[in-house]
Amino acid sequence: MTYEAEKIKPYSSDENKGVQVERMFDSIAENYDTLNHTMSMGIDKGWRKKGIRMLKKINPQSILDIATGTGDLAVQAYDILKPQSILGIDISEGMMNVGRQKVANDGLSDKISFDRQDCMALELPDNSFDAAMVAFGVRNFEDLDKGLQEILRVLKPGGQLMILELSTPEYFPMKQAYWLYSRLFIPTIGRLISKDRTAYSYLPKSIEAFIQGKEMVDTLLKNGFREASCKTYTFGVCSMYLAGK
Repeated sequence: MTYEAEKIKPYSSDENKGVQVERMFDSIAENYDTLNHTMSMGIDKGWRKKGIRMLKKINPQSILDIATGTGDLAVQAYDILKPQSILGIDISEGMMNVGRQKVANDGLSDKISFDRQDCMALELPDNSFDAAMVAFGVRNFEDLDKGLQEILRVLKPGGQLMILELSTPEYFPMKQAYWLYSRLFIPTIGRLISKDRTAYSYLPKSIEAFIQGKEMVDTLLKNGFREASCKTYTFGVCSMYLAGK
């Protein structure tokens, strides 16, 4: 099945989405953390904390952080869960290089590692991880079904997947306020701080196009996960999905 978000690409070129997303994140890696926290006004840290805490009940010792970017979720997950190891994977070496430096500065290089991997075809063994997590990355998947199936494959039986994703509020007045925020504030701040003017025009378009709520829960179930659920934060601006293997 082809989802609408898979058709939304950062650039007007014939390159596939994965290649374009990699190029986009490499270009904004240096300023990504500043931009991210500025645009969310720091609320994203609270969303991550709430999502990570949903994994506490299974006490995961090996965690896969997909679309890890600069490693923010991995660092927070280590602080809260204290697992034996976290592997952060991404297609952008530029983003992960920022993450590697961050982890080294925190003295966590023996606990958190990074590897360039395409989540459509993970070079990882079956049944390898107690938990997997994705923060604000699934909407960038070139093939959502294939990516979810790969995550399921590398999870151990009984393992949990936690997804955080930006979503569009459904009700007045947040729906209208968020439209203005995403269409005016995000691209403007992105153009002021980032070298890549396209990246922060792509962001609101990809959020609007991505499936959310029940449709995403049904997609998780369709791809083999069980007991999938959804919870929203900040009036529907962020959605958290939890599913098991």
